[in-house]
Amino acid sequence: MHEELQQLLNCIQPASHSLNDAARAHLDDLTKPQGSLGRLEEIALKYVLATGSLNPVLSKKKICCFAADHGVAAEGVSAFPAEVTPQMVYNMLSGGAAINVLTRHAGVSLDVVDMGVNHEFPDMAGLVKRKVRPGSANMANGPAMSQEDALQALLCGAELATEAYEAGCHLLGTGEMGIANTTPATALYAVLLDVPVESITGRGTGIDDERLSHKISVIKRAIAVNASHCTTPFGTLAALGGYEIAAITGFILGAAAARVPVVVDGFISSAAAVVAIKLCPAVDDYLFFSHLSNEQGHRAVMQKLGVRPILDLDLRLGEGTGAAIAMQLVEGAIKIYNEMATFSAASVSEKSED
Repeated sequence: MHEELQQLLNCIQPASHSLNDAARAHLDDLTKPQGSLGRLEEIALKYVLATGSLNPVLSKKKICCFAADHGVAAEGVSAFPAEVTPQMVYNMLSGGAAINVLTRHAGVSLDVVDMGVNHEFPDMAGLVKRKVRPGSANMANGPAMSQEDALQALLCGAELATEAYEAGCHLLGTGEMGIANTTPATALYAVLLDVPVESITGRGTGIDDERLSHKISVIKRAIAVNASHCTTPFGTLAALGGYEIAAITGFILGAAAARVPVVVDGFISSAAAVVAIKLCPAVDDYLFFSHLSNEQGHRAVMQKLGVRPILDLDLRLGEGTGAAIAMQLVEGAIKIYNEMATFSAASVSEKSED
C-alpha cells in the first residue's frame, strides 16, 4: 500500500467504547422513560463515543461537495450531458442549488470542491480548487484513474477534513456533483461488496429501460476490463471510481483520524464510505449514514453493511442534500443529551418499580 495512505490509516483509532456505560447511564437518567427518544439516543451515544467526550460539543458544521466529471459518460449512461457538471457547480456557487437552500436552513457552511471537473473555473467565493485532472478516463476501457492520481485525490480529501477540524468543525458532511457518477459508484459496490450488478444498478438522473440495460452492460464491461486492478480496495477505487469519490473517501478517512463524525450523503457518498471502511474498518465508528436513497441498490448496500440510515425521504439528488437534513437531527440528539434535565438533578419521580 502507498506509504502516505498507510500513514493516514494508522492514525485512525476505534471510538472510545470505554465511555459506553457512562454515556448510556446519562441518557437513561434524562427526564423521560428510558429509550423513549429512540434513535435520537442511539445517535447521541455514537457521537459521544466517536468524539471521546462525555460532554460533547456540536456547534460548527460543514459540508464539502466534491465535483468531478467521468469519462464513462461518453458511453451514454446518463440522461444528462457532461456539460451539466460545471453548470451545476456554478449554480451551487451562486447559491441556487438545493444544497445551498438546505445548508442555509441547517446552519451548515458549504464548500464546493473542484476535484476533476472538465472546466476551468475562475476564483469564486465558496470554490476550493483541487483539480487532479479534468475528468476521469472511461472506465469501460481501462482504469478510470492512475493509482497516483487517485491517491492525490484521496489525500486532498483528507487534507480538507483536517483543515475543517483545525478550523473548529465538530460535524462534517459529504456531497458530490458529477454527471454519470452513479455508474462508477455501482461498479465499486458490485466489486467491494460482491453484489450482482443487475440488482444495484439504478436509473440515476432518470434513464429509460433501454439505457438502463445499456448501463448494466457498461458496468459489467468495466469490471471485467479492470479485473486485474481490483485486487485491493484502493486498487478498485482507482480503477472504477472517480476523483470526487476518491476525495470523499479521503475526507472520511481524514475526519476519522481527527475523531470528527461524518454524515454521509446518499448513493455516491456511500460508495466512498464503503471504500473507506474496506481500507480501515474502524472508520465505521465515525459515520452517520444520512438517508436511504431512492436510487435502486442503496437499500441492498445498506443491508449489506448492516446500516439503518437516519432518514428515508426518497431522495436521489446527491449534492449533500440528505446530509444537510440529517445533520440537524444529529445536532438535535446532542442538544437532548446536553440540555435535558436529569432525574438526578430535577424533582421528577422515576418509574415506580411496584
